[in-house]
Amino acid sequence: MNKARLSGETIFTGKVFSVEADQVQLSHGPTATLHVIRHPASVVLIPLPDPDHVILVRQYRYAIDRWLWELPAGSVDPGESPEEAARRECHEEIGQRPGLLEQAAQLYPTPGYCDELMFFYRATELYEPAELASPDEDEDLEIHTFTLAEARALVTAGDAPDMKTAAGLTMV
Repeated sequence: MNKARLSGETIFTGKVFSVEADQVQLSHGPTATLHVIRHPASVVLIPLPDPDHVILVRQYRYAIDRWLWELPAGSVDPGESPEEAARRECHEEIGQRPGLLEQAAQLYPTPGYCDELMFFYRATELYEPAELASPDEDEDLEIHTFTLAEARALVTAGDAPDMKTAAGLTMV
């Protein structure tokens, strides 16, 4: 271990994450205050209606004041497994359920200051269930199917500048 936690306090608790300020003893001697965002694990879906197409969602991201094309994603709820969250999020965000989920990777998007772990899943054998999807209250999503080449071009052109989407599209 490269640091030892001496003390800490939660300085902010919000709907999605909390922030902790920890006093740590670094392995090379000095002490430092490190701030860490505590965020639940999340899932990122790579919905593939067929081997040549992917479904993306377009949504407004307040933090950067932009509409983005992204892979569907969401947090793992307490008591829920990542696979259960992936199945739920797939239905909530694109209105379809996966017949098959295959974990593609587990990645930390911002390990310098956040402990969130993202589970990437390829979702195939998609079907529309009888029950209607119910997106989260704060989501306004546009759903569109792209060829993989079109989706990758969105990343290159800056219309999908989301890191999880860029990374996820390399997993197909």
